[in-house]
Amino acid sequence: MDTDDEFRISPPHRELLDQILDKWSLSVLNELCERPCRFNELRRAIPQVTQKSLTATLRRLERNGVVGREVVSTRPVAVKYRITPLGKTLRPPIDMLLAWASQNMPAITRAREDFDTREEETGF
Repeated sequence: MDTDDEFRISPPHRELLDQILDKWSLSVLNELCERPCRFNELRRAIPQVTQKSLTATLRRLERNGVVGREVVSTRPVAVKYRITPLGKTLRPPIDMLLAWASQNMPAITRAREDFDTREEETGF
């Protein structure tokens, strides 16, 4: 087999994918694709996320260059987050993954049910 055809994910790529495709990152990116948001706007838009998780997620996305942070000189000082041009390039591949999931969900549900039935029958 040609090594170019191998499916391998290098450690730097794995780390990046883990950081931008996790549950909270996808929710944050979805919100920021619509409009820039302040921290509390994001908290209200994603009520399940804790303040600590949202802070960590925004820092990771900012570090990876997909989210920008702007300090707004108001009283009190506010921070507004926006998606960067690099972040906008994530939309098409994420949309493709979501389309794949939607298209294949019936087969995935059947596979899960088959697996769970086998697990119950064998006791493992």
